[in-house]
Amino acid sequence: MSDSNTVYNYDSKVEGDIIFSRLDAVVNWVRQHSVWPMPMGLACCAIELMAAGGSRFDISRFGMEVMRFSPRQSDCMIVAGTVTYKMSEVVRRIYDQMAAPKWVVAMGACASTGGMYRSYAVLQGVDRIIPVDVYISGCPPRPEALLDGLMTLQKKIGREKSSRKLFTG
Repeated sequence: MSDSNTVYNYDSKVEGDIIFSRLDAVVNWVRQHSVWPMPMGLACCAIELMAAGGSRFDISRFGMEVMRFSPRQSDCMIVAGTVTYKMSEVVRRIYDQMAAPKWVVAMGACASTGGMYRSYAVLQGVDRIIPVDVYISGCPPRPEALLDGLMTLQKKIGREKSSRKLFTG
């Protein structure tokens, strides 16, 4: 239930035609509502990731409909599926090519912990090679779980100290 008098939590004050707010609040509000994810679909979780972009679940409600397949144009990597040791070098290289600020979502049991694959060929969690911001459980997780994880990421982005990063580089 939203009406025109609703004040969101970005600490703003409206007086006439002027809006007062903190720089952190404005920058984080823009960032959390315009996340450009890059799907790193490595196995069966990628099918559920594609379903989240469809009309039934509509990921565009959260400002994330622009799926980018170039690391230089994205700021959120969604690792969906089993990460093998052979593929881990590629995942790390792609992560390094992303511009800051960047976030990572580990989608599914395999990306989070290696899942049911306890073998010499499977990395036991993508967090061993890149920092992960949000873990989504399931094998494979439903699109609703992915959307919940992305909303959790948006909340995390909203709490960051971003103005320091803007002026210090």
